[in-house]
Amino acid sequence: MVTTTGVPLVFSSGMVPQAPASSKSLNRHCQSVINPEKKKGFRRTAVILASMADLSTVLVTGAGGRTGQIVYKKLKERSDQFVARGLVRTAESKETIGGADDVFVGDVRDAATLLPAMQGVDSLIILTSAVPRMKPGFDPTKGGRPEFYFEDGAYPEQVDWIGQKNQIDVAKEAGVKQIVLVGSMGGTNPNHPLNSLGNGNILIWKRKAEQYLADSGVPYTIIRAGGLQDRDGGMRELLIGKDDELLQTETKTIARPDVAEVCIQALKFEEAKFKAFDLASKPEGVGTPTKDFKALFSQITTHF
Repeated sequence: MVTTTGVPLVFSSGMVPQAPASSKSLNRHCQSVINPEKKKGFRRTAVILASMADLSTVLVTGAGGRTGQIVYKKLKERSDQFVARGLVRTAESKETIGGADDVFVGDVRDAATLLPAMQGVDSLIILTSAVPRMKPGFDPTKGGRPEFYFEDGAYPEQVDWIGQKNQIDVAKEAGVKQIVLVGSMGGTNPNHPLNSLGNGNILIWKRKAEQYLADSGVPYTIIRAGGLQDRDGGMRELLIGKDDELLQTETKTIARPDVAEVCIQALKFEEAKFKAFDLASKPEGVGTPTKDFKALFSQITTHF
């Protein structure tokens, strides 16, 4: 038996096969014995593989959070454009968002646990953040203000600085082509009230991570969102600002789905790369809902 390109060519005993005149004629000879239906199957497979190669693999860290879940879901819904991955902190969080194989469990404070999720990723969207907890026993009927704390090991320095630095370092080593980092407005003011929560200085540590990303050499988009609201997205005109100027206006909030949409749109336009900006929106019914994201990103002139 003589085999060529995996197709067996069987000859009767005593016959000496004659080599085709050229490699082209050999290919034609092989193709003549392939079942036409199999040939169609090969073509379909090739088309599928080619289309998959065109998709961008995007990892969302903090995918178990309220905004992270929205980003992960949006990416899954756009399977013709993206291959979605998620990173969560616990197995329970993984189950909360469906428990799919594309959701990894890792600890941003431990860089080694991020490696499996980061392999083969084209873009990274960072939505991890320390979360202050209200101390028990607060009674709003008695006046005063609630007190907050951070759980051991989950202070802003550990999550928003070390944790985000680890993500940036691992992403850079893995060859990630773009990092979108979601932060918060207020970082220009060291005395911002958010910094006093649990004595965590959360905005200071977030700002430090943003600067580290800007200096990393990896193409980046830094989104400093205003007050996050649990409302429907796509209903408002989005506003771009810088240096916390929007905090001095009446338009300093934004719906979580709108932040999620801007994260994803930032992956599609060169105008969003190497940019940092504040993000808020007009009230619903005022202005025109934003649809042209290329134009939105083109407004941005600030790199940090």
